[in-house]
Amino acid sequence: MANFPLQMSRTGRLALAVAALAVLAGCADDNADLRARVEEIKSRPGGRIEPLPEVKPYETFAYSVSDQRSPFEAGVPASASAPNALRPDPSRPREFLEQFSLDTLRMVGTLNLGGRQHGLVQTKDGLVHRVLPGNHIGQSDGRITTVEEGKISLIEIVPDGMGGFIQRPAALALRD
Repeated sequence: MANFPLQMSRTGRLALAVAALAVLAGCADDNADLRARVEEIKSRPGGRIEPLPEVKPYETFAYSVSDQRSPFEAGVPASASAPNALRPDPSRPREFLEQFSLDTLRMVGTLNLGGRQHGLVQTKDGLVHRVLPGNHIGQSDGRITTVEEGKISLIEIVPDGMGGFIQRPAALALRD
């Protein structure tokens, strides 16, 4: 057999050398524009760095267990534990509209019967109920204070987040 791969014509060797030079030329350092940009950025004057904020020294606190409550136990405000503190009446019989939250009830109108202004409140099931001042409505012990042409005003008794209760005004407005 002949050594064909080892024997190459002169033009073949020349073509191989030209191809190798082309490959090596592709690896040439063509980063001149990048180097110029880096040099331009380095030549700019440096900016001023803001100083760090001043650290305030820690103030220690001498804690005496005998005259103060533990900081790891929730405190009950004195107003919440007072005998005359505001609380919902658990013994009061519940009215029908107290099973619904206020956002599911809708005022749909008013009705004047016997000189008294009744509010008309619709539940989600479509039934309409008459209410008067003094009636209870909503799940937060809401007591109706006034019934007007376009609004039913009430006062709710809600938890204050510290073991007590507060009164909060609320209303149902007539929607167009």
